[in-house]
Amino acid sequence: MTIPTISTEELRQLLDRGAAVTVLDVRPAAERAEWAIPGSVHADAYEALRRADPTALADFHPTNGDRVVTVCAAGKTSRLAAERLRARGLDAVSLEGGMRAWSLAWNSAEVPSPGSTARIVQLRRAGKGCLSYLIGSHGDAAVIDASLDPQVYQRVADTNGWHIRTVLETHVHADHLSRARAIAADTGARLCLPTTDRVSFQYEPLNDRDTVRVGSAGLRALRTPGHTPESTCYLLDDRALFTGDTLFLAAVGRPDLEASAEQARHRAQVLHASLQRLVALPPDTVILPAHTSEPVAFDGRPISATLRQVRERTPLLRETEERFVSQILTRLPPTPPNHHRIVALNEAGTLPDDPTELEAGANRCAVA
Repeated sequence: MTIPTISTEELRQLLDRGAAVTVLDVRPAAERAEWAIPGSVHADAYEALRRADPTALADFHPTNGDRVVTVCAAGKTSRLAAERLRARGLDAVSLEGGMRAWSLAWNSAEVPSPGSTARIVQLRRAGKGCLSYLIGSHGDAAVIDASLDPQVYQRVADTNGWHIRTVLETHVHADHLSRARAIAADTGARLCLPTTDRVSFQYEPLNDRDTVRVGSAGLRALRTPGHTPESTCYLLDDRALFTGDTLFLAAVGRPDLEASAEQARHRAQVLHASLQRLVALPPDTVILPAHTSEPVAFDGRPISATLRQVRERTPLLRETEERFVSQILTRLPPTPPNHHRIVALNEAGTLPDDPTELEAGANRCAVA
């Protein structure tokens, strides 16, 4: 019996237009807790399906329309789930490649930018929580922290009548492979990074307070080391701050990746100073980080907050340096999967043909 399947892009389009479809995640609960498709329902049926338990999914009923998309880690056990449901007469299909393939799915939201001549589109990897940005002003555009296929940014830019002229990174990422060089190569845009000796490719270095023009708008670099030595935020027209992995909406960046224990402690001290620089900005500054810890819903709502809100939600921002360092080093989450390999590829500027295996899993760059 051939079980019908659906591709990541087909499912992404269904969710993006709000189609009635029930996404059924059959992975073990621990795997689902790591990352999941927004709006999906869960039945911990993995082991039962593997051992051909006749009662597996017997009590399941669709919750959002009759069509069901079954999901597992790699697209194999979900076929068993779809087969079981189709035997019951349900319109069930299996997600090709499972959550590994879903890692590349995306959606978008426009971020209000009052007081700026620019428009901001937030492009989100729905399962993994990576957030990147396309900023457009008077026909020109810039990309910040690209984590999606380069064609996605080109498509959105074309839709808005923008030409991508600048590609920027806030730092060398550890949980996803950068698409910045690929976008620059495809579009002829200049590639800008914070000044660093970590990478082995050509780029235009940005120092503290350097300004990058995007049409009539300006992005000012604010050097904020700590998460990594080169970490830099970008302030758009004194209104919106692209914080990379330095500051999140209710957490701060971790200082320990690619660092010894002694280096992590020093970077935590430096991070405290960097964060104090950021919290001194106007409280209505819009904070736009490079990651979120939750699956990104297909709701068109930007993931953002004012600096005032972030300060209220993040007690670490109010700690003394000594207490900040102590707390952050004792709260470190597990390191991101494959981060050594991902960092090495990002430092070399190399993008493998199939990034899904390396990038599978949730991001873990934040400390709450």
